Amino acid sequence: MKQEYDVLLTPWKIGNLEIKNRIVMAPMGGTNIFGWTEPSHFDQEAAKLLMTVADNNCGLIFPGVATVRDIIGNAWLYQRKGKFRQLKKFMDELHKTGAKMFIQMSAGCGRSFALNDMMVSLLKNKVLGTIAKPILDPEYNSLAPTATPNRWADGITSKEITKEQIAEIVYAFGETARLCKEAGVDGVEVHAVHEGYLLDQFTLPYVNKRTDEYGGSFENRYRFAVEIVKEIKKKCGDEYPVSVRYSVTSKTKGFREGAVPGEEFVEVGRTMEESEKAARYLQEAGYDMLSCDNGTYDAWYWAHPPVYMPENCNLEDVSHIKKFVDIPVICAGRMTLEAGAEAIRNNEIDAVGIGRQFLTDPTWFTKVIEDREEDIKPCISCQSACLTMSKANGTNNSQSMDDATNMCRCALNPEVMQSKRFYIKPAAVTKNVAIIGGGVGGMEAALVLKKRGHTPVIYEKSDRLGGVFNAAAAPDFKKHDKMLLDWYRTQLKKENITVVYNTEIKDYKDIIADAYIIATGARAKKLAIPGAENAVEATDYLLGNAEVGDNVVIIGGGLTGCEIAYDLQRKGKKPVIVEMLNDIITTPNLCLANSSYLRDYFKANNVPVYLESKTREVRKDCVVIADKNGIEKEIPCDSVILSVGYNSAPLAKAEKNVYLVGDADKVGNLRSAIWGAWKAAMSI
Repeated sequence: MKQEYDVLLTPWKIGNLEIKNRIVMAPMGGTNIFGWTEPSHFDQEAAKLLMTVADNNCGLIFPGVATVRDIIGNAWLYQRKGKFRQLKKFMDELHKTGAKMFIQMSAGCGRSFALNDMMVSLLKNKVLGTIAKPILDPEYNSLAPTATPNRWADGITSKEITKEQIAEIVYAFGETARLCKEAGVDGVEVHAVHEGYLLDQFTLPYVNKRTDEYGGSFENRYRFAVEIVKEIKKKCGDEYPVSVRYSVTSKTKGFREGAVPGEEFVEVGRTMEESEKAARYLQEAGYDMLSCDNGTYDAWYWAHPPVYMPENCNLEDVSHIKKFVDIPVICAGRMTLEAGAEAIRNNEIDAVGIGRQFLTDPTWFTKVIEDREEDIKPCISCQSACLTMSKANGTNNSQSMDDATNMCRCALNPEVMQSKRFYIKPAAVTKNVAIIGGGVGGMEAALVLKKRGHTPVIYEKSDRLGGVFNAAAAPDFKKHDKMLLDWYRTQLKKENITVVYNTEIKDYKDIIADAYIIATGARAKKLAIPGAENAVEATDYLLGNAEVGDNVVIIGGGLTGCEIAYDLQRKGKKPVIVEMLNDIITTPNLCLANSSYLRDYFKANNVPVYLESKTREVRKDCVVIADKNGIEKEIPCDSVILSVGYNSAPLAKAEKNVYLVGDADKVGNLRSAIWGAWKAAMSI
């Protein structure tokens, strides 16, 4: 282990509870020990992940949040006691590793509850809503301090929660904490004065307009959170550790509008001045630790930072707030070990909170200790499987039902949280497998095949592996994408997998093999408009194969086009986006934290975005577009980049012993390529 990381292995305390090291698995919705959206139970998939993390030297573990009232079925968490007996057995085993675990409990999402089309229909149709209420009650699940607009559903207003309902929730926190303590859980965390969830909404002036004892003054706005910790201490004793998940500042300009790093703005939520007071107030109320980051669901990218956010994006604010409390402080949010270790040495934080890296590689910290960092599969902050709640203009939460009910899977590691679907099983009959195409899908398939006992050979037409992902990884903010490519190349060498470079296969039958994986990717779509031949294709720009001027029009406002615009603006150029739809980045299941960051960034940096606009012509010095009414406009420019999507380019059709993977099967993303590679490799 690197000497600079030594401080990470030192013990620390939360009250009287000693934690063996400074690595904390941050809570992630979906890794819930009591299940996710279904009726609460002891969840075996989450337990498997958490135990693997404990076995690999994590000091303190937070499973994903458990609402004190079930989303499905409406039962209180404390009412179904059988799961706590299973939890007791689990805790006995976990403690053998030396790790500690807290259960995180939530009062609910309030106006941040991710309403989808089905839930909206229940809210709008009183008859259907009444019938469904015993099973699913979106009105209750989205109750807020006062009537305010839902974050996800256009035109839906969350109703005001009553004082009687608040009292029920406070009681539920105490009872659930008591059962957790009896089950051997080391402590609990109250979620949250954080991220714009219900408890946080009570503290925030732009959401809480109440005139009773839960609104108005500072003390009234924080009353709900104070009552909860006092109830837990009453039921569990003053020595039982209670953490609070805490957003230092809200970084919020208004409903559905966040502030990007470096932007000057007026805070409508928790200011740093109030936070200095609030942190101390929560400590005096009885909380034993602050687990910190920033943001609300209106500025979601602070709490769930996409790749565009700076590493350690919350550390400066969290380090500041530690000056005002005497209790331990954890910082999360794209934390690096280098920055985390230095902050601990300087007494700026007490521990490093890391979440998604535990999904991509649950054994990563053991590899750090053993000086095997090159073997850590890096999280790339894509959030395309762990956090897929998505929204564009005019839509509600548009994630698929499969994703909604199976949160916290990993695009890069299909085994995590779905081990019954993806797993390594030794092959009954070993085979020679030809893989045509050395992109991510082809490389992943080769590694899985090798682990199963097969002999894969990759045929790559170029002189390097990675395929189109080399272009995706090219911008300077894609450091971890480059690390992922390095990881693949390293693992292929370690597994002695043969790669045949500079060999274009035009007919797979020319290769003698027992099975074939076709991973030949896709081809860029073309626009049938005058002058389109003068536009630069997106991958050519990303790979540096084509120079562009200072004023650049990007045709296509999907994820790739918007990332190119982001890259250009960061380089000091002046991009303009032209998109046919009524919003940019409308892909279902693409995390709102990612898409809203880019939307807010373009607004903050005055990047023009023309929506509902068609490109009519590309000229030497401009692009001609037409809006939805057919009115034409010339946009002056030096260069034009074309980013209008791709068509699959398979070498052959799927048939017996021939499997299509990645974009060759269906144009998708890294998740579809990797999961598809596993499906193919498991079938051979």
